Amino acid sequence: MDTAAKNTERDHSAGSDTGAGGRWSRSVRFRPREPREPRERGERRAPSWRRTLIQAVAVLTVVLLFSRFVVQPYQIPSGSMEPTLRPGDRVLVNKLAYGSGDRPQRGDLIVFDGRGSFVDADADENPVSAAARGLLATLGLAEPAETDFVKRVVGVGGDRVVCCDKGGRLQVNGVALDEEYLHPGDVPSEADFDIVVPPDRLWVMGDHRSDSRDSRDRLGSPGGGMVPVERVVGRAQWIGWPLGRWSSLEPTGVFSRVPDAPPGGHGGAHG
Repeated sequence: MDTAAKNTERDHSAGSDTGAGGRWSRSVRFRPREPREPRERGERRAPSWRRTLIQAVAVLTVVLLFSRFVVQPYQIPSGSMEPTLRPGDRVLVNKLAYGSGDRPQRGDLIVFDGRGSFVDADADENPVSAAARGLLATLGLAEPAETDFVKRVVGVGGDRVVCCDKGGRLQVNGVALDEEYLHPGDVPSEADFDIVVPPDRLWVMGDHRSDSRDSRDRLGSPGGGMVPVERVVGRAQWIGWPLGRWSSLEPTGVFSRVPDAPPGGHGGAHG
């Protein structure tokens, strides 16, 4: 027998299967690992409804915090501020406008809590309905509470506000006002008054004087219709809705010539 030929044949058939020293080694072949199918869809990701709910809650929380501390939508409930603001308008109230010692100025459009000045101090509503309405009102989806008002500041602490001069105009600190923002056909006031605004208080009026409940209506009541500065929520700064009414509420120049009240006020006033 030709042993050399047999060894050659064996060597060829073994190829790389022989290891060092001529020993046989088992060849190992690696196959790519197939991806493991998850047992359930929920094993890879949370259900879509859960993710959507979490996202909705997060967005709502951010909106509520922003509305609570920075800018809040406010739905105009009546025509007392026409033509500047119309029923159904959503104004954006800047709650930071009077921070850092800033105070409301003559001509500002303000939103304020009228308890103790425009309505009874203990006025309230059912807690459940108040909470629901408050949430919707915060988003501008419902009318504000009956204790909230929007008016224009006409007099600040120390100012003497008089109605009316011989020309039928309001006077503030002796200066007659040409109130360009008044509703067409309205007079500045059908009721005469002569008042000095106490410190830290505001005399406010609507632009639609014949259709506005404002400081004039509370002259004989406790507080005299004067709004405490601390009750001011913020300044109405933009009309955000409807889209066709989008605009900023620019400051008026009507009060530019009014001097500051002297220390101690003007005195000699009543009301």
